[in-house]
Amino acid sequence: MNLTNIISTKVLKQEPFWLLSITAALEAICLTLVWKAHDVGHLGMSILFLFATGSLLWDKRHTLRFESDVFSTIVGLLLITWVLWQSATQNLEHTLRLLSFTSAFAVSLLASGFKGLKQYFEELIILFFLGFPAVVSDLLFDISPLSAKFASLLLWYAGFDVRINGINIYLPTGSIKVVHSCSGIDTINYILGISVIAMVMFPIAKKKQFFIPIFAILLGFVINGIRIAMLAVMQGTNKAAFDSWHGGQASYSFGVLGILIFGLVYMFLLKQEEQQAENLEKSLSGD
Repeated sequence: MNLTNIISTKVLKQEPFWLLSITAALEAICLTLVWKAHDVGHLGMSILFLFATGSLLWDKRHTLRFESDVFSTIVGLLLITWVLWQSATQNLEHTLRLLSFTSAFAVSLLASGFKGLKQYFEELIILFFLGFPAVVSDLLFDISPLSAKFASLLLWYAGFDVRINGINIYLPTGSIKVVHSCSGIDTINYILGISVIAMVMFPIAKKKQFFIPIFAILLGFVINGIRIAMLAVMQGTNKAAFDSWHGGQASYSFGVLGILIFGLVYMFLLKQEEQQAENLEKSLSGD
């Protein structure tokens, strides 16, 4: 047996190698399904969330313990089978956004069992917020009437002659209907997920952690309300701009803007805490 075969045999016998290979294959399937569904926004967020979880795992790679058991392995294999079955049938609907978390949870069980799941808590919580809030909110909540009211309020303050009837906004130049997919629920969920990544990777004072998700939710709602107000004006004045901002490439700008605003605010809070810590250290040292 030559040197290459010896090295290959040793590598392939390493449990982390197989776990990494299974994880990469499953997540590649998830991304492919999202891409085929033409869900560009979720595809971009999925890649971002996976980079975040990969970075966290890389930092703790030397401290992970691989001690699974038969029951955990069976459950993990069943979950992987479910993911593969979903990808094969492509009868996805709401399950599409659950596949990434389910895959990660299944591999975690294969690696360390139920007893070792706490090692992957940060990574699993990030992937949980990638899909589960969107599914729950889509099934249980419809904020379209609230979004329509907020957008019409913005238009009224801006001096427009606006009327509202349920989810319909009327202007002298035209009208729009705020359906569930345009209510801003996706923007809210994505910024909420970004807030979870920020708090996990760049911890902030516990007294502020409760307010960070609330700020993320409100920011997403306000950003989308501004977008709806703009669409109402564009509907009767510039149809090409309306189409672009409604479902075209420009429509993603508001989500990106919301994430940038959240990032700047969070960075400000982190800098503020660093400054407070430095001032406290100086006062204790007597400088």
